[in-house]
Amino acid sequence: MKKSLILLAACLIGGAAFAQQTNPLLQHETEITEIIKTMTLEEKVNMLHGKNMFSSAGIERLGIADMEYADGPFGIREEMEPHSWMPLGWETDRATFFPTGSALAATWSPEIAYEYGKGMAIEAKLRGKDMILGPAMNIQRLPTGGRTYEYLSEDPILSGELAVGYTLGSQDQNEAVCLKHFAVNSQENMRGFVNVNISERALREIYLTPFEMAVKKANAMGVMAAYNKVWGTWCSENFTLQETILRNEWGFKGMIISDWGGTHSTVGAVTGGLEVEMPGNTYMGQALIDSVKTGAVPMNVIDARVRNILRVRLAITPVPKDVANTKVTSQPETQAIAYKVASKSIVLLKNEGVLPLASKAKTIAVIGDNATRTMGLGGVGAGVKTLYEVTPLEGLQKALKGKAKIRYARGYEPAPRAGWGQQLPENAMEEYAKRMATLKKEALKAVKGADLVIFVGGNNREVETEGSDRTSIQLPFQQEELMKAIAEVNPNIVAVMVAGAPVDLREVNKIAKGLVYSWFNGTEGGNALADVLTGKIAPSGKLPFTLPVKLDDSPAYALGVYPQQEQGGGDVFVNLVNRDRFAVRKADADYSEGIFVGYRWYTTKNVKPMYPFGYGLSYVDFKYTNLAAKVEGETIEVTFDLANQGQMEADEVTQVYIARPDSKVERPKYELKGFKRVAVKGGETTKVTISIPKDNLRHWNEFQHAWNVENGKAVIYVGGSSDNLPLQTEITL
Repeated sequence: MKKSLILLAACLIGGAAFAQQTNPLLQHETEITEIIKTMTLEEKVNMLHGKNMFSSAGIERLGIADMEYADGPFGIREEMEPHSWMPLGWETDRATFFPTGSALAATWSPEIAYEYGKGMAIEAKLRGKDMILGPAMNIQRLPTGGRTYEYLSEDPILSGELAVGYTLGSQDQNEAVCLKHFAVNSQENMRGFVNVNISERALREIYLTPFEMAVKKANAMGVMAAYNKVWGTWCSENFTLQETILRNEWGFKGMIISDWGGTHSTVGAVTGGLEVEMPGNTYMGQALIDSVKTGAVPMNVIDARVRNILRVRLAITPVPKDVANTKVTSQPETQAIAYKVASKSIVLLKNEGVLPLASKAKTIAVIGDNATRTMGLGGVGAGVKTLYEVTPLEGLQKALKGKAKIRYARGYEPAPRAGWGQQLPENAMEEYAKRMATLKKEALKAVKGADLVIFVGGNNREVETEGSDRTSIQLPFQQEELMKAIAEVNPNIVAVMVAGAPVDLREVNKIAKGLVYSWFNGTEGGNALADVLTGKIAPSGKLPFTLPVKLDDSPAYALGVYPQQEQGGGDVFVNLVNRDRFAVRKADADYSEGIFVGYRWYTTKNVKPMYPFGYGLSYVDFKYTNLAAKVEGETIEVTFDLANQGQMEADEVTQVYIARPDSKVERPKYELKGFKRVAVKGGETTKVTISIPKDNLRHWNEFQHAWNVENGKAVIYVGGSSDNLPLQTEITL
């Protein structure tokens, strides 16, 4: 077993302290010093910007290979032409579509995240890549966020532990990661110019903590600067973020690259901490050479940037060109990892005795466009050209073959969308309405007389997409109206929501007898869903975010600080792809909710959610008993008994929340400080131990500009979700 996997098992679960490993980035310092001495200014600067769309230059004269980047973070993007976004049309670049970020987060398992990172790295190596552009790990601040599906969680501890697992899994395979997007890139609208105004405490405690954990605990080798500004300065040249915090405070020794098109200056970027401008050389090419020659940029700054790149380059063994891309990217080993993630991520929200599917259900109607839609590609940004993708309908057909008859009807379809710079035909919406009426009739015919209806709805990759946030969380394409009509014909409905972010479930929750969240769940998503619905395995996923009753309940919307007033001009990445430019725009994002993000807001403000953070049912009941907690040195040891009161083996995600009732600073009602996924056989009881470092109880003191851990009473709550915490005890720090 790899050393870091042992460390993961020993230290990570439950929010362990920032354990240090031997940093592989510091193993070649003498060699790097000698290399830099031999380099010309032109060779140095040539390393500081993109060479191709997904590579930056090495030093050919010295036999130092280029850096090859794998666009992720949930699958290796197909091969592109060197200087465009046009695919090469190969077949060997068909990759595994791993479940997206919110699905991984729903497993609540750093060990599974480790396997995920390992699987991504295996495929990246087959393609000759040195660095994965992932994990994507910004906090899910907005239910409508366009990249919520890519990100991990609304909670920093959960996000951080999973990012650590992903990072260790990848870098154990000698594949660097690039943590993104640093920092506070929590919205897509106006991300290319928005300025984030945020308290230092909220920045540190909520938005930076996951990055800090991945740097300190896993020695992440790369970081990607976000598009936006923080405190008035672009992230790609933000000295406070990149130099003061990331490098000096956290000890980061790797390289920082810009997001694509996210560099805005020459002197500011290179002195502010940026190593590589991607994908071109507008600012860090000839303009940088000129800046050095005029004395605007000292040579020692250039040398420091080159050193950081060489640290990564010498730590990661390049794949020879004649070895890369010689076999199909997707492999059985990585497909199995994708299945494991998917099967452990599915969240059962409601079950009125309809799941698992009973043997008496001989005729099942499957309704919904998402039952047959693949999700590897779609929308703007990263996608995966998959070797295959099992849809929900295919998974059910395979699992129920010879056991039940399946009738399928599409029921609804996505509304027509205008292409870039185009308008819809004049009668497009009229034709759409006619098609929808026909699809509805077909669905009602299919459900009539069926023993069970499985409605597969939710969003798709066009609805949730990089480059724009949703305007609401309503289910699109008239799904609610269709479900209401179906319920009048056949009320035995299981609703499966395929989505990566929250959707409005008020009507669905009334109609459906069973309700499942199935995510954009990757290559093996359909098989995983079928195995959960049929009871081959028990559902064990837990929500990584809060599902609000309505959008206006969520903090940024409740406070009226999002959405900001639209200012036009397009999205920075979309404009880059289409080679368009737009005028400089200004907008501010005020993070007025501070540290009260996600469940912290709902629990503290007594706002009842539709389903709370950490929630998820099983096919068995779990009982928590015998809680004990004690302080041992710098660690809080929490132990309790967990009993599986059912007949089948099942996993439970146990969660520890801590309150500080006597705190001298404003705090949430309680906060997640530890968690552990535990497998328990039917009828058995196991003792669970979760170790929580006292540092996890720290808060940022804005007067001292330092971390403090308050002495005094700490109330420990243990249970299966943020609103189901049956055990309680107290300790004194």
